[in-house]
Amino acid sequence: MLLHLRVLCPAEQTQDVLARLADQPGVTHLVLLRGAAVRPAGDVVEADVAREAADEVLDRLCQLDLDHTGGITLEQVDTAVSDHAERAERAAPGDGADAVVWEELLARTGDEARYTATFQAFLVIACLLAAVGVVTDSPVTIVGAMVVGPEFGPLAAIAVGLVLRRWRLVRSAALALAVGFPVAMLATAGATVLAEWTGLQDRAALVNGHQVDFVYQVGPYSLIVALLAGAAGMLAMTSAKSAALVGVFISVTTVPAAGYAVVAALLGEWGRAGQSFAQLVVNLVGIVAAGVVALLLRRRAEGRANRRASPGTARTGRAPVRLP
Repeated sequence: MLLHLRVLCPAEQTQDVLARLADQPGVTHLVLLRGAAVRPAGDVVEADVAREAADEVLDRLCQLDLDHTGGITLEQVDTAVSDHAERAERAAPGDGADAVVWEELLARTGDEARYTATFQAFLVIACLLAAVGVVTDSPVTIVGAMVVGPEFGPLAAIAVGLVLRRWRLVRSAALALAVGFPVAMLATAGATVLAEWTGLQDRAALVNGHQVDFVYQVGPYSLIVALLAGAAGMLAMTSAKSAALVGVFISVTTVPAAGYAVVAALLGEWGRAGQSFAQLVVNLVGIVAAGVVALLLRRRAEGRANRRASPGTARTGRAPVRLP
């Protein structure tokens, strides 16, 4: 599993960049484009990097302050037909599917942590779907609300920010949740009042339906499911197993609990409303806690692997690349 690396650097740093890349296991297809960079001006160095070596490569390049004097980008390589690529992947310590690229994780969670109109729209739609599922006693609609809900991104960002001590990321994600959920619940309340006024729903529909009672029935298993889902979600985000995120979305009842709380409160079912709100809090806290633990364990395992690999893989023995 390869990532394509592109480095924009001042001409006086190009030799150092080439030397560091050439001496790093897991790097291949090294290319120099002298004078190709326009803004910022300088040279362009490109290479393909085994995913398991990417974090070390980025760290060594950032030691040259290239994230300030130039630029570093990474992107996924879908297909690479090359013996050199195969040798690079074999030379890199670890397994690409299990490797964590911390800068990639920060960039991804940073994008999903911001409060935006799109985030709010998805959260409102998800809460409305949850309310419809509650009124119609439809588990399928509840599952749809789980999938549409965008709240896992900010929750994952909080976990990443806590572990890496990126407090700005934590604040941004917490703000998205603190603003997003109340706004979505207010919109759901307005829709619920309108539906009640037009006769589309009543208290009997809520009391007599039992297929979606799991949404408000909070208990020990609510926390267990939230912890397992949070751990699975963080493992998916830190590896190449992103397909598992769908299973995470339909495992926790965050948005459905918010929607149920609104409907129950407006129909006078205060007990169910309180339980639904407790369900929401348990799921939010459980996901973040599990995400933090999963990241700490990944960092610890990665540190051990690096210490074991460092004697034999710190250098490849290749001579530094000289400028043509």
